[in-house]
Amino acid sequence: MDPKNSSPNQRTFHIRDSALVILATNYRAQSLREFRDALLQVQPESIYHHFWGRLLQPLFDEPEYNNDFASWVRHGLHEKALAERLSVITPADFPDIEALRSEVVDTIEERLDESEYMPWSRADQMFYFLRSQLIVLDTGRKVTTPEELGKAIPEIPLGSIFYHFIDARSRHENRYDDFTDWLQGSGKQYEGLCRQLHSIDPYFSALRTIRHRLDILFEEFGQGDGR
Repeated sequence: MDPKNSSPNQRTFHIRDSALVILATNYRAQSLREFRDALLQVQPESIYHHFWGRLLQPLFDEPEYNNDFASWVRHGLHEKALAERLSVITPADFPDIEALRSEVVDTIEERLDESEYMPWSRADQMFYFLRSQLIVLDTGRKVTTPEELGKAIPEIPLGSIFYHFIDARSRHENRYDDFTDWLQGSGKQYEGLCRQLHSIDPYFSALRTIRHRLDILFEEFGQGDGR
């Protein structure tokens, strides 16, 4: 950007891509009590992975449940009611991973208190806790105006959507995504767009769907065609 041709409010937004490297942990579970105990000790990155990681992993079928914990409880332990309770937990509702962990543990402990029967899985259906490391890549693309960002949205990789719209919420104290955080300094005319972007709950949508919704929002606010 040429400083001579830029306005005082103009800032550069660097578009990043991302990918997950999946790593093993030393934690596994075969019973519901073992599952609860492991959840109390496993690394925070594992909790994050089992709620958010599937968005960056290719799936041939739409998952029946929204997180890996609920899916295993249903198919490994055959606890449908508990699986449904776990599935409605939305990680975006919690200020941090520890608060999310507490909610999952409390939900499981409620089930343990309800019955003396202890659900077990078969040995070949044990739950193996995984964790993931987010690798951030430079796409080499950058924008300096909201209009340019709106035009770029349909073309950016899905890994960019994950990094800037989902992972960013854990990086900003205000819980904003990177797009909203950047637009905050672009003028009052973008306040409505910021509210719309911040109101999107990314947890129940595929990354491709989120990208499409963002594109529509920028178009509605006149950013996609530069109005």
